[in-house]
Amino acid sequence: MKAGLLKAPNHLDYESVNDPALAPGDLLIRVRAATVCGTDIRIFRGKKTVGVRYPSILGHEFSGEIVDNGGHGQFSCGDAVAVCPAIPCGHCAHCKRGYENICMNQTAIGYEIDGAFAEFIRIPAKAVLSGNVFKLPQGLGWEKASLIEPLACVLNGQQRIDIGIGDRVVILGCGPIGLLHVKLARLSGAARVIVSEPSSSRRAAALEAGADMVVDPTCEDLKAIVKRETDGLGADKVIVAIGVPRLANDAISLVRHRGAVSLFAGFSAGEQAMLDVNAIHYNEIVVTGSFGLDRLQFEMALGMIASGRLEVESMLTHRFELSDILAALETAERGDAIKVAIVNA
Repeated sequence: MKAGLLKAPNHLDYESVNDPALAPGDLLIRVRAATVCGTDIRIFRGKKTVGVRYPSILGHEFSGEIVDNGGHGQFSCGDAVAVCPAIPCGHCAHCKRGYENICMNQTAIGYEIDGAFAEFIRIPAKAVLSGNVFKLPQGLGWEKASLIEPLACVLNGQQRIDIGIGDRVVILGCGPIGLLHVKLARLSGAARVIVSEPSSSRRAAALEAGADMVVDPTCEDLKAIVKRETDGLGADKVIVAIGVPRLANDAISLVRHRGAVSLFAGFSAGEQAMLDVNAIHYNEIVVTGSFGLDRLQFEMALGMIASGRLEVESMLTHRFELSDILAALETAERGDAIKVAIVNA
């Protein structure tokens, strides 16, 4: 089969590789669409290294059709499916407590297990038995289904800070993940959503996604605007949706007493930020991280997209064939696109 093979940081080739070798119970899926995630770019550029092996095939946001059901009676050849790429062990201390997204023995499809930037992908039997494979309802397009995974991650992040009815929310950074945060916050009942984003095209996309106000932090006083728009109190919730460490302290300055800050975006190993610990202490601010997703959140995100309650079609701005995998990654990295899809006809 053909695949985009990552051989080292900054070295990815489109070439022929062996078809996936199936063990008993494994599923084989023909990839129909896969979208590019910021994590894919970080791995490609060598900024994320934990768990990464070379050579490997990236891609964890995908959908496709089953070509070998591995003997699992609940699936048939031709079934349209999407897959939650985080496979929990089910028995570690975290899994026992219901924290499977931070499973101590988690296996990740997309680098630890070869991913979806290929014609076919193998889904281990363990993932099938764990319930990581979800049938898609008729009519849900391949590309839209590929966005279930990032939406599920965003759902996890917002559940960690309990965004709900009446909240005034500030989102720092409005790439694809920031846009999903806007859409989900609005669906969850946020009263006001303010987005800080230096890119004019992404500010426009934020408004289309449902933001009430957008701010250019390079020439506007974000803190003054947030205070003005929140009766001087600060936002109820602030989400850092881009991996810039210094924004963590900016977020703390924007949130009200007893508000919450989500450090949602991934940061490179070794990056640190100075934090106003007095503000955290005296203002009783909750600062939390957010990593990955679980199977329930994947199922919930599938339902939101399939029902149309959360619109994602407009985010799919660029499409490439698998043979143009490098161009797809570079386009996503430059920020020319909102969401880049790699489509297999």
